[in-house]
Amino acid sequence: MFDLITNKDSNVKNDVLSGITVALALVPEAVAFAFVAGVEPMIGLYAAFMMGLITSAIGGRPGMISGATGAMAVVMVALVAQHGVAYLFAAVVLAGVLQILCGVFRLGKFIRLVPYPVMLGFVNGLAIVIFLAQLGQFKVLNAAGEWQWMEGSAMYIMLGLVALTMAIIYLLPKLTKAVPASLVAIIVVTVLVHALNLEARTVIDFVRDLLPADQKATATLAGELPSFAIPMVPFTMDTLMIILPTSIILCLVGLIESLLTLSLIDEMTDTRGHGNKECVGQGVANTVNGFFGGMGGCAMIGQSMININSGGRGRLSGISAALVLLGFILFAAPLIEMIPLAALVGVMFVVVIATFEWASFRIIRGVNREDAFVLFLVTGVTVIADLAIAVVVGVIVSALVFAWKHAKHIEVKNHIDNDGWKVYELNGPLFFGSITHFKDYFDVINDPQDVVIDFDNSRIWDSSGIDALDNLADKYEQQGKKLHIRHISSDCRALLKKANKFVEINVVEDPRYKVASDQLG
Repeated sequence: MFDLITNKDSNVKNDVLSGITVALALVPEAVAFAFVAGVEPMIGLYAAFMMGLITSAIGGRPGMISGATGAMAVVMVALVAQHGVAYLFAAVVLAGVLQILCGVFRLGKFIRLVPYPVMLGFVNGLAIVIFLAQLGQFKVLNAAGEWQWMEGSAMYIMLGLVALTMAIIYLLPKLTKAVPASLVAIIVVTVLVHALNLEARTVIDFVRDLLPADQKATATLAGELPSFAIPMVPFTMDTLMIILPTSIILCLVGLIESLLTLSLIDEMTDTRGHGNKECVGQGVANTVNGFFGGMGGCAMIGQSMININSGGRGRLSGISAALVLLGFILFAAPLIEMIPLAALVGVMFVVVIATFEWASFRIIRGVNREDAFVLFLVTGVTVIADLAIAVVVGVIVSALVFAWKHAKHIEVKNHIDNDGWKVYELNGPLFFGSITHFKDYFDVINDPQDVVIDFDNSRIWDSSGIDALDNLADKYEQQGKKLHIRHISSDCRALLKKANKFVEINVVEDPRYKVASDQLG
């Protein structure tokens, strides 16, 4: 329905106009996530500016937008509530340092371990999360201070403006792609609301609803440049122990979400980002945030999709978004405050439609049940819990499914050779998942005096396989029988203890694969 890629070429005009569009959408989200974290709105806006500017300048994925995010905000709540905002700034600095180390040690490559069903579940779950987050804009505070759905004309106006915004975004590219359709939609709806004096909620109304009663009248998004300040916390081991758990979670959540967003944009634009460079960029941005009064953050998939949809491809798009956002804070806060929320909701609804992998419904009919289960699991956990948790759960479940499926792939055929020896020929991998099946194939008591285990069509993957072979050798030795082990690698021989003396070495035929074990230095 909505073609996300409206312009595949990067140029200055597209990047700047796209940056302006992204900056408009950043404001309410940055403010909302600041309240989620329990800090002032300006701390969220500063984070959006610094994260966007630094990651766009030195990160590994041109066109990707970073800022204050909900995934990281929920991690910060407890620390802010218990110890105050100064400890949050210190935790963000430490998280940034950890992210830089992840990039330096090239850990970004591990994002390749995320299976395709997990990626699909991540994308679909994220689309649902973005959609559900927008539903809050259809609620207002009643006289009792409780949130309730809009009613009557207010709801009709809201729905009409959202529909108008989506229609402009859908139809304008058919006429011209000279300017981003999202930016035109926001401007047209804003002008229409104020020209017709429609009763539509604006960005400043949203901010006022989140503030205490005594601050509503003076609510504003105007601010100053962020200033340097070392977090005012004691430089002691106790402080480190307080912030370290939060910093580690912030580091991991930020990198997982950023690297998955990077992979998604790579796929959509048919280009290649650099994961390790992005780790460093995210780390530098978070470190600077902590020293300049920002709440930190990571990649924002919603804003990144707006940027891609609006034609932003180069680093200039993210830099423009950050600088325009700063300009709004310093000089043009009243202009941002008057934007109708319906226009921003309409833009985000388009992002939802474009982000959701509708093809996954067709894929589900063609994939096996295990992959379909992982897809639904990741989608559900993303909606219920958190993006990073969902991805970790998905990877673990996929690994267990993989292990279970391959555990059944090991087969053992046996025969009696011309010398009366019983030969067990193995087919398939011997590892922690298959050792139970492996043991069941052997009849230690009834086997003849000489027994051969041939690994010509098999291999040992880990220490569990080594241990299983050692135990089997011990059982044959207890029965006074002689075991012959053929065609295993030198690494296996080095790890074997009880079975090592039974190995028949053939330098020409024996394989040279490695075994996953820390014992080999």
